[in-house]
Amino acid sequence: MAVPGRAPVADVIASLTRDVANFPTPGVQFKDLTALFVDREAMGVVIDALADVASGSDLVAGIESRGSLVAAALAARLGIGVLSIRKRGKLPPPVLTEDYDREYGAAGMEIPADSLELRGRKVMVIDDVLATGGTLGAATRLLERTGAKVIGAAVVVELIALGGRKAIAPLHVHSLSQV
Repeated sequence: MAVPGRAPVADVIASLTRDVANFPTPGVQFKDLTALFVDREAMGVVIDALADVASGSDLVAGIESRGSLVAAALAARLGIGVLSIRKRGKLPPPVLTEDYDREYGAAGMEIPADSLELRGRKVMVIDDVLATGGTLGAATRLLERTGAKVIGAAVVVELIALGGRKAIAPLHVHSLSQV
């Protein structure tokens, strides 16, 4: 997607993404987006592109931790609420938990069990990177358990070779950059 007067969003993302080999475990190539988040103009390009995709949402849900950063900025731009889907053990009980497998081990995600009314709300799930689809799939299942209507997902970077999109079908996923 090209933004008038700016480089295409995928080029902006690529120029500020650092690959880190063997992190967090051997064999994984981590996509470090820190420089993208720090650059005000680049982050604006990303949020503008995501705002087009998420415009019909009542709420955006960001996956901890980098997805929550993006989701918070997006929610502010759209004037809607944001929910952070947290890693297991980060929230006080009671919580709803969804376990999942990812490319380097098993994990769990949580949201508060008793303080949210999500039934019927249209939610767009936001994350930084789509790899195998485990995290995004678990986030979607967790939200659906609350009665929320997940209308899609958006990610900054999609790692095509890992097949995450196929793993979470039929969920519609919009990626700003594919590598």
